[in-house]
Amino acid sequence: MESSIIIIPTYNESENITRLISEIFEQQPAAHILIIDDNSPDGTSTIVNSLIAKFSTQLFLVQRDGKLGLGTAYILGFKWALNRGYEYIFEMDADFSHPVISLQKLYEACAVKKFDVAVGSRYIKGGKVINWPANRVLMSYYASVYVRLITWMPVQDTTAGFICYRRKVLETIDLDKVTFVGYAFQIEMKYAASCLGFKIKEVPIIFTDRAEGISKMSKGIFNEAVFGVLKMRWNSFFHSYKKHDKTT
Repeated sequence: MESSIIIIPTYNESENITRLISEIFEQQPAAHILIIDDNSPDGTSTIVNSLIAKFSTQLFLVQRDGKLGLGTAYILGFKWALNRGYEYIFEMDADFSHPVISLQKLYEACAVKKFDVAVGSRYIKGGKVINWPANRVLMSYYASVYVRLITWMPVQDTTAGFICYRRKVLETIDLDKVTFVGYAFQIEMKYAASCLGFKIKEVPIIFTDRAEGISKMSKGIFNEAVFGVLKMRWNSFFHSYKKHDKTT
């Protein structure tokens, strides 16, 4: 995974972060990691700072003043990574729901098979969800169905948050036009990449609900993902997500 950076937003992930960072570097010794912490009161950033001494050339931390939203964390991380020349830029959760072993499959989809975006998917053949109650699985699955019906995106798992982008995708998308800050951000980024003609590949993963810490999912976040899609689709008729678009 040469020239790769894994962006991991955190809020109160002290129970997971040491083990996650260690496992990533064990399996992917060439990768770099950027932690974006939203002023976690449980001391997550203190733990990361203590690990930077060991991984000083590969582990980085950005500390923010408070909870500013998942989308803004990733936008900050994308710009940080682009400014430093990374070719493969990953999104990953801190709670082990995204399997570290699957980082290689996402990387190969982009670096070897030359797709522009690789999505770790729960809802294609070979994908699976573990430890979620049935109602949450159904809610997530049918939310993706709904999004596909509205947007016509060629992606089964539209809300997935385990992703690898090639640099050119994030250079082309006008990141300042991405409006969602919660989990709908994941939908909007895939939609923008699709609208701009980038090739998206879904890679099956085994998604496992967190064992440590507290889930950040809420009804409000889910509602943003579902009801905001109509607004996103409508707005797309009037502007492009392409950077420096002359029609805006």
